Amino acid sequence: MMTLSQSEQPVSGGFRVDVSRGQRIGRVSSEWFARPDDERYLNLPDLFEAVRGRAARAQVRTVESRTIRVEASRDNAERLALTVPGRDEPVAPTHWSFGQLCTLVGAPTSYLRQLPAGLSAINLQHGLLSHRAELVKTLETDNGRVELRAVTGPDYGRIWDHELVAAVMKIAGNGTGDTRWKVPGVMDWATMTHNPFVDVTKDTTTLYASDRDVFLFLVDDTNPIEAGRLADGSPDLYFRGFYCWNSEVGSKTLGIASFYLRAVCMNRNLWGVENFEEISIRHSKFAAQRFAHEAAPALTSFANSSPAPFVAGIKAARERIVARTDEERETFLRKGGFSKSESSKIIETVLGEENRKPESIFDFVQGITAFARGKALQDTRLELEGKAKRLIERAI
Repeated sequence: MMTLSQSEQPVSGGFRVDVSRGQRIGRVSSEWFARPDDERYLNLPDLFEAVRGRAARAQVRTVESRTIRVEASRDNAERLALTVPGRDEPVAPTHWSFGQLCTLVGAPTSYLRQLPAGLSAINLQHGLLSHRAELVKTLETDNGRVELRAVTGPDYGRIWDHELVAAVMKIAGNGTGDTRWKVPGVMDWATMTHNPFVDVTKDTTTLYASDRDVFLFLVDDTNPIEAGRLADGSPDLYFRGFYCWNSEVGSKTLGIASFYLRAVCMNRNLWGVENFEEISIRHSKFAAQRFAHEAAPALTSFANSSPAPFVAGIKAARERIVARTDEERETFLRKGGFSKSESSKIIETVLGEENRKPESIFDFVQGITAFARGKALQDTRLELEGKAKRLIERAI
């Protein structure tokens, strides 16, 4: 458990926030909307036991693709069964692994799903017999029925879901408050107050696992950080957060995103996000080593880091005046890569939200991120936010 610095004292109740600043990020909200109850966990130990248990029941093997036999199941005419070398009983492919198998042998997945099982088996068998890579890696799990959870190339570098959860538990304990890292509270839109003290339920949890992946989002929202003052003189409060994800069956990379934010709403949107950083690791041959030497240490480093550099950066950006006239404002933005139309709209955005035109780098950055939130296309938003990030980096 980390200790608090003298400048950081835990709050005993909710605190006011200004979510008109910074970015809004919807990644966690998308996960929250998509997860059924059986994929939601109330604490990290329960999540760890679930994903560790399925790994313990799993068997990984590398086999020649030509030795795999495909046939229509006698018990269910709509299902296929695979016979894999080294296992006597047939293996049932999951929806996910069937798609992987089709992709590996170059077969059209959506078309084979529509065929009767017998015809689909013939096509898959032909693909396996003529597979140029010759070898495949299978992940089989015995959970009352033997399933093929994944089939990948022989050099697939698996990072187990429980390895990521274990790395998070080292810094976050149970994820519900025995350390400073926990499932986030909820913002009250009526009072614009973020309340860190909310019971963890199926509706509020941000700890997820399915048969294909894990996703975890935790924050340090009982220890907000003051990074300057708002226009009305009240403190501009942030807290730290991170989310991470992985798929041991190959449906996505492993990744970790860290950031500072001002609030989390009930729908698990992240509001007022600053300093967003993300790393990802493909499940290539040396993925496990990269996780051990890069991702896990990066997560620990962020969890234990001082907010001082972040606060100093915000302070520097607030104090660095770069424009006092309309001509200087437009020149500054045009040099930053913005068009004349974009420059005018950014200046108007700051004027509308702050009742004054931008002068400091921080003013411009807030205007750019607010302008970006109104863009429908994600690529456009990311491009604008990237320019804002480069501007604030110049102030540090």
